[in-house]
Amino acid sequence: MKNIAVFASGSGTNFQAIIDAVQTGSLEAQINLFVSDKPNAFSIERAAHNEIPAFVFQAKNYGSKEEYETEILHELKAKNIDLIVLAGYMRLIGNVLLHEFEGKIINIHPSLLPAFPGKDAIGQALRAGAEFTGVTVHYVDEGMDTGPIIQQRKVPVAKTDTMETLQEKIHRVEHILYPEVLQSLCKDELSVK
Repeated sequence: MKNIAVFASGSGTNFQAIIDAVQTGSLEAQINLFVSDKPNAFSIERAAHNEIPAFVFQAKNYGSKEEYETEILHELKAKNIDLIVLAGYMRLIGNVLLHEFEGKIINIHPSLLPAFPGKDAIGQALRAGAEFTGVTVHYVDEGMDTGPIIQQRKVPVAKTDTMETLQEKIHRVEHILYPEVLQSLCKDELSVK
């Protein structure tokens, strides 16, 4: 069984979907560590409620990305982490973690990449008048949402959709897709092509 670490900066709805999948047995993995860069993020409460060890830091308390990533790396190694799962973690992963976990860092993004990368992907889709957007699960590399794509699902954009309604539709897809992809990765059914 693979040991995973989940990184999140916000409320952690994808983190909760992963927790739920582990608890029901549809995701055969153990969440051994939760990492957040926001001390007041609601996702920290989710970790505490589910007795998942948490490492919480603030980037401003470190001299560099290398410094805090070195500390995170120490935590990951102490918990024998096999896979890093980004679930709304709003920082680019740096060389320290990329080098040590190459091909073992996964992210979920609320668009059909390469369309609408970066922040506010849902707003970008609405402003562009896109007829559909979606969800992408991909490996993480040094770029912003540029790593190899693992799986995507389309989400239609209705003319009546607002930021809130489209976000809700995307979250529904994310909460199903992410645990499914993670299960395939944990069973070694997927590899980087």
